[in-house]
Amino acid sequence: MINTLLSSFRAAPRPALLGLLLFFCAGFADGALVPFFPLWASSEAGIPVGAIGLLFGCYAGGELLAAPLIGGIADRIGRRPVLIASSLGVGAGFLALFFVHGVAVTAIVLLLTGMCESVLHPTILTVIADVTSPSTHPRWFSLARVSSSAGQILGPACGALLALMSLRSVFLAGGAMLVLGGIVMLFALNETIGVGHATGDDRHDGEDEEGLSALLPAFRDGRLAKLLLWVVLFEVAGNWIEAVIPLYAQDAGTLTPSGVGALFAYAAALTVGLQMLVSRMVEARPALWLTVGAGLATILAFALLAASPAMLTLIGAVSLCSIAQMLVGPLVPTAVNALAPPARRASYMAASSVAVDLKDSLGPSIGTALYALAPRLPWIAGIPLVAIASLGLGAAIGRARRPSRPTEDDATPQLGSAVENYR
Repeated sequence: MINTLLSSFRAAPRPALLGLLLFFCAGFADGALVPFFPLWASSEAGIPVGAIGLLFGCYAGGELLAAPLIGGIADRIGRRPVLIASSLGVGAGFLALFFVHGVAVTAIVLLLTGMCESVLHPTILTVIADVTSPSTHPRWFSLARVSSSAGQILGPACGALLALMSLRSVFLAGGAMLVLGGIVMLFALNETIGVGHATGDDRHDGEDEEGLSALLPAFRDGRLAKLLLWVVLFEVAGNWIEAVIPLYAQDAGTLTPSGVGALFAYAAALTVGLQMLVSRMVEARPALWLTVGAGLATILAFALLAASPAMLTLIGAVSLCSIAQMLVGPLVPTAVNALAPPARRASYMAASSVAVDLKDSLGPSIGTALYALAPRLPWIAGIPLVAIASLGLGAAIGRARRPSRPTEDDATPQLGSAVENYR
């Protein structure tokens, strides 16, 4: 089995493999930053608990501000320069957090970093979609989650060690990893725009439209808008586990900052170990079945957290949350790509990233605000929200994937062309 896997990777298009590498770097940076940022803000920066979510919101707010303006820029100037600039920009922003002092300056740095990040993840997914066949997209997007989660194992583990010296030092590790990823893209990545998928007419049509309507197709594609609405609702509630647990566990005396890092490293390890197995087991299941399963897992996680902040409860909750993301995570980019015209793939992926940005902004802001009112309130309020969102998300994904599945004859020449170009 290992030999077969290695052979598959050797035959895979190089840009897709480089995309997985950059997902690893981004996952490492997020893993080193996210679990420790609330602890750094409350202990070393002296920021009130209720305002920590607003700083998280500055990072996501930068993405939201930039996405309508530059979200689809990779469809016009190319994937390669966008990936290089965005990864170096996000890395530099993380490095700058080590040196800044004060709430205002920190907010500005996070805002600028978020603007660079607005095109990072959607462009990586676009590169992978450019050089792989539509029939293999669920598998490749699952691998992207595995790569990101592998980084999220090492990120919190490294952050846990650095936190013993200073919580601020975790920013250095995260920033350096993304700068390294940007350098690798500079020397190793070839341009993938138009590879084997878009016709000349498609590209011409994409170049004729400018402005916000071209960059945010959700404004004119009703199916995409409905899909992303359900994504936002589902992900906002799910984000409370990641955003609130560090405070919940520390205030209850259950975990130290290093223990929080180890907990999230464990959650990422589950994804690395089980994502491909879970994807293979459920690949024939309808989207509604998968999203309802993800919703039930998240609801059970909330119920455990509402019952107790004990160590076993925390482990069970993050385990269930990881399983939920394994079920639903690869479905969203696959559905978005199914809706996207070839010449607008990066624009559609950028539109979907807005939903993630809203999650990263609204999730911590709402979650920490609810926690400031009552420690168990996020878990109690999240249960009905997840139940409704999981049903709506499953129906929306099912509608999005239904109309545009290519035949095997259509997919094979596209994949062959991409592989031949990048072997």
